[in-house]
Order: sequence, then structure tokens, then C-alpha cells
Amino acid sequence: MRVVLQRVSSASVGVAGETVGEIGRGLLALAAFTAGDDRAKVLWMADKLAGLRIFSDDHGRMNRSVVDVGGEVLLVSQFTLYGDVAKGRRPSFVRAAPPDLAAPLYESFVEALGRRLPKPVQTGRFGAVMDVALVNDGPVTLIVDR
Repeated sequence: MRVVLQRVSSASVGVAGETVGEIGRGLLALAAFTAGDDRAKVLWMADKLAGLRIFSDDHGRMNRSVVDVGGEVLLVSQFTLYGDVAKGRRPSFVRAAPPDLAAPLYESFVEALGRRLPKPVQTGRFGAVMDVALVNDGPVTLIVDR
């Protein structure tokens, strides 16, 4: 399981010109799954994201979590995080989980993360072509693998 996490001032995701998820201050999480991922990894990642201290405290130090600051999360599936570009000029996605495995893991991730946050998780639409817009705060961008 791989997540690219961005601390944002705002973020949104649209499908076919319609906004389907939108947040203010919080985290934009782009998530991908691979073979061997399971509910245990999903739960670990949900705990990690909810508790990760990447928001500034009163002294300007990264010492607060998205929960601590009352922030929001926008969770977007993105299988291309497992794109391998080591050979050739076109990425290979053989390490990305097929949709029949990834979709239930994604839904489980949405549910698990939602139980840990003060506000509902906003989402994209699994398998859709999406337009993601964000204002990266910092900028702060992390890659979290499990």
C-alpha cells in the first residue's frame, strides 16, 4: 500500500466537470494498492494518517495531526503510484492491484479513516478519470509505504 500525502489549504476532485469531493485545511491522500495488501495494512495506514503530526503548533513545529487541528481528508485512488518506469518509456503497472482487489481495499480505507477523523472523509470516484486540484501548504508532501 502506498500513499502520497500532501498537507493542503484546500483540495478538490472532479469527475466529468462535477466536483465530487472537496476539503479546506487538511490532507490530500493519493492511495494505491498492490498484491498482498490486506485489511491490516489498511488499518495501519488509517492510524498513521490520522495521527501523523505534520501540522504546525504555536511554535511553528510540525507537532499536530489532522485530528488535532480539526482538518479534513480527501482520499483519491491512484493506481499509477505503482507505475514502474525503470525500463523503456512507458510505465508498467504490473505491481498495481487489479480493480477487483483494489476497490474493496479502497472502500475499507475510506471507512477506517472515517472512524478516526472528526469530519467525514471526502473521496474521488474509484476507477474514474479525475481532475484533482490542490493548494499545497508548506509545501509538505510525504510518501507513506506499508
